[in-house]
Amino acid sequence: MSTSNELISAKAATGITGLDDILAGGLSRSHVFLLEGEPGTGKTTVALHFLMAGARAGERCLYITLSETERELRQGAASHGWELNDNIEIFELTPPESLLNAEHQQSLLYSSDLELGEATKQIFEVVERFKPTRVVLDSLSEIRLLAQSSLRYRRQILAIKHYFVRYDATVLLLDDLTTESLDKTVHSVAHGVVRLEELTPNYGAERRRVRIVKYRGQKYRGGFHDFTIMGDGVHVFPRLVAAEHRSDYPRLQLRSGIKEMDALLGGGVETGSSTLILGPAGTGKSLISMIFAAAAVERGEKAALFIFDEELGLLFERMNNIGIDLKALQATGNLVIEQVDAAELSPGEFSHRVRRCVDEQKIKTVVIDSINGYQAAMPEENALVLHMHELLLYLNRQGAATFMTVAQHGLVGDMQAPVDITYLADTVILLRYFEALGKVRRAISVIKKRTGSHESTIREYRISAQGMTIGEPLEAFQGVLRGVPTYFGESKPLLQEETL
Repeated sequence: MSTSNELISAKAATGITGLDDILAGGLSRSHVFLLEGEPGTGKTTVALHFLMAGARAGERCLYITLSETERELRQGAASHGWELNDNIEIFELTPPESLLNAEHQQSLLYSSDLELGEATKQIFEVVERFKPTRVVLDSLSEIRLLAQSSLRYRRQILAIKHYFVRYDATVLLLDDLTTESLDKTVHSVAHGVVRLEELTPNYGAERRRVRIVKYRGQKYRGGFHDFTIMGDGVHVFPRLVAAEHRSDYPRLQLRSGIKEMDALLGGGVETGSSTLILGPAGTGKSLISMIFAAAAVERGEKAALFIFDEELGLLFERMNNIGIDLKALQATGNLVIEQVDAAELSPGEFSHRVRRCVDEQKIKTVVIDSINGYQAAMPEENALVLHMHELLLYLNRQGAATFMTVAQHGLVGDMQAPVDITYLADTVILLRYFEALGKVRRAISVIKKRTGSHESTIREYRISAQGMTIGEPLEAFQGVLRGVPTYFGESKPLLQEETL
């Protein structure tokens, strides 16, 4: 018998890091678990992960299949780059030839009676012969069809459960939920139930999620958790719970490098805080977030940009034209830039990517550009707000300064944001267009800052090849909070046009 830590552990790891996290370490040994989900949700792949984790630890593993052939299973494993070694036995359960031959079929007894008894006998025989530590039985729908009645099905499942318990085997029963009625028989018998689901949005890739329906005597992470099936197998992204992540960090004030911007912000933004940059399209929301990211890199800190809306090549060119060389900053190794495709990425996977950057690379400045793109990954606004709340709270507790941009609908007049997250942000920077002296100009103001005082003034700013220039406070300015800013003062306080 193996003396490895895995074998003597009270939990049998599934081999999927995120799933083991949700299950608080894995599946309790010597118990029967149910893995259910409709066809195509990834049950077989999860089951193979479970067996391979045991095989790597020197355990004997058995895959009993009633639905797929051994060849199909090995081909499926090979598609993920896996090779099932000698510690994994595949037993293909097929009906005896007498039941396939019409001349030998019984007329006085239902053939299902013989088939069910024969199937159970074959299962017990292979277990006696192989003596596995881990077992996968695929699938229960075949046994349910053979049993024909709920009572016989329950008795058969109980018999299988008690038989496996005698051998101290950890068993994973697969159910593809193909029957017309939702039979909860196995739910009451199993020690734990894991459910896989697949959602199909109107546009984009399918979304998969997992939920622990039941786990006796164990504390687990409840709710839905996103997961994907990639070339190397299943990746589960546990739902982020910010309360589980705390760290001590110094409260520092981070400056942008633009004197007037820092004056508006009362000296700068603080570590462990979030800043929302709000305004219509073209006002420079991305630029302000890039200015803070570039300032962080120049201080020797690490920053990460998660870009939803803009193609990276265009972003690099546009920023380079106004004095921010993102490629050069990226070459230092202190700037991480990731393109995010909202149609292909689930919210759980995005949170995982942000968390991985912050944890592994010690990122201290995070830019999410934009929340509009993030919302596209999660059309339900209520879910978006909850996800953002946990993500921002987590980043704050790690001492990171987070910058988010939101493009409001419209250019002038009464404008609305697609989702209101102003109450989540610690600081809100408001950008607006206004008309003065026959020209369209831009105005910037800070309307909220939880972490300290800030200017209550409104300043004009201009974006040029030299970057962002911010003028002195404009006092004769009315209507900005109504969405129709109007300037009534003289021309002197306004920024003058640059001469070529």
